Amino acid sequence: MCGIVGFVGRKEASPILVEGLSKLEYRGYDSAGVAILEDGEIKVKKYKGRLKNLEENLNENPLKGHIGIGHTRWATHGEPSDINSHPHSNGDVTISVVHNGIIENYIKLKEWLKTKGYTFCSDTDTEVIPNLVDYYYKGDLFEAVTKATSKMEGSYAIGVISKEEPDKIVAVRKDSPLIVGVGEGEYFIASDIPAVLNHTREVYLLEDKEFVILTKDGVEIKTEDGEKIDKEIYHVTWDVDAAEKGGYEDFMLKEIHEQPKAIKDTLTSRVLKDTKVQLDDINLTKEELENFDRVFIVACGTAYHAGLVGKTIIEKLAKIPVEVDIASEFRYRDPLITEKSLLIVVSQSGETADTLAVLRDAKKTGAKVIAITNVVGSSVSREAHHVLYTWAGPEIAVASTKAYETQLIAMYILGIYFGELKGTLNKEVSEELKEELLILPDKVKEILDKKDELQKYASKNYMDKDLFFLGRGLDYAVALEGSLKLKEISYIHSEAYAGGELKHGPIALIEKGTPVIALLTEDKLKDKMISNIREVVTRGARVLAIANEGDKDAKEVCDDVIYIPRTNSLLTPVLSVVPLQLISYYMAKQKGCDVDKPRNLAKSVTVE
Repeated sequence: MCGIVGFVGRKEASPILVEGLSKLEYRGYDSAGVAILEDGEIKVKKYKGRLKNLEENLNENPLKGHIGIGHTRWATHGEPSDINSHPHSNGDVTISVVHNGIIENYIKLKEWLKTKGYTFCSDTDTEVIPNLVDYYYKGDLFEAVTKATSKMEGSYAIGVISKEEPDKIVAVRKDSPLIVGVGEGEYFIASDIPAVLNHTREVYLLEDKEFVILTKDGVEIKTEDGEKIDKEIYHVTWDVDAAEKGGYEDFMLKEIHEQPKAIKDTLTSRVLKDTKVQLDDINLTKEELENFDRVFIVACGTAYHAGLVGKTIIEKLAKIPVEVDIASEFRYRDPLITEKSLLIVVSQSGETADTLAVLRDAKKTGAKVIAITNVVGSSVSREAHHVLYTWAGPEIAVASTKAYETQLIAMYILGIYFGELKGTLNKEVSEELKEELLILPDKVKEILDKKDELQKYASKNYMDKDLFFLGRGLDYAVALEGSLKLKEISYIHSEAYAGGELKHGPIALIEKGTPVIALLTEDKLKDKMISNIREVVTRGARVLAIANEGDKDAKEVCDDVIYIPRTNSLLTPVLSVVPLQLISYYMAKQKGCDVDKPRNLAKSVTVE
């Protein structure tokens, strides 16, 4: 789970590589390094820790050259260290490589290469790549890279340079993201678009097993057999400022405040009053939808929590049974997927390894697949039969906020679309949902205006070691997401429980002073939830409730109450999660945590 960049052109490569890496640091940050061709030799600098360690060294001891590759790492093989950092080179440093992914058969390759006289100094899987390229190098770097990758099993996006061909970079992707940026007399590779936005908006989105050769004169994209591939340029429409903090202290806070726009954008042109839901990239027929005997929603982490909400929405509106599962569990339990199954995969990046594997397995059984993703041209979007893009824009902070909200919106859009297509959703209910969906952005803004209340709560509770979330129905799904956010960025131990499960064990954890956040927005379950709140209050808990406007009962049983605007009960998760995001943010800030880059985490989990 790493970020790679490469540059060739007439400018100095070093500052461009460092700048690009700074835009990808969310993909990995336990080490960083560059390899630059300087005076006909490959010079490598790489250091454990954040990118600033590399940047400071390059400022003191600059590398001069017009071609190079760079990398930020999140360790999978070998602990974080200077030696295990990328780029990796062969023994005499004639070839250097950056790599994102995992080479599954690296031990076998390593042992074979040792019999050929090659030696290794790191604990990584990546180090086999430059040695394998070196073994096959006979004067043609492209040919050597194609032969090397034919022996590699696993996932990879790699960039390769050689002192023998100092004018070019050869790159390839398989199951890990890689784009090519096309500038004026300068060319780039990168794991993600933000790395090149300051230099170009014209990019190629590489498919699996597509190879690219970059020189200062241009770009060639080829198959492994050397056949030329003609691809369309993708023009990036994001503002450059979208990948910057825009005046906010952190990306996470900026992205929380961007949620009203992200929700509105995701609804735009799809949900309109007095008009059936319109989806350009989904063209199911009524007959196809009626033929599905069940829906599987599969995702990881925050996206999984969006799927839990999606289950309720689709079952209520479309009357189709829905199962929700974690991708890493689902793929190994021999799920009963058939040609009558509809699989919905949810992934912000569109590159989540386990989710992508489930998609591919399901397609082999004949199931139809819909992808919900935030990244145009991502692997899941290309490989699914249908795609519903969330238009959240770039999300830089590791902890997902606006991407989660737009995943929820995507679930509502699908639910209404299915219900209208099948005829299970009457027009009156459909129109009410659409009307409420369209005013959700304004209601989210109302909650954001209450941030002072939430900051006050955080300032009183950030030193607690444990915090519990309670909810029933859709509130329970939101409680799970709130708990994940808190532990992700503040490192406070938190757990979420369904209110009805309290007496089955969790209530044993409640003692005097234990903080509890109770979601109290499900009107039909409110009386039962209030009983659960009384149970923890009796045992000494301090309770904050998230409740609907005008709910007087909440004040009677809880120490503090944060009110959210009323909406259709099915849509409440879009609103109730916002106070939980802000509480997590402010608690983390009070503790001095790095909210954008929490320890041990990376933005996109592109390996198992």
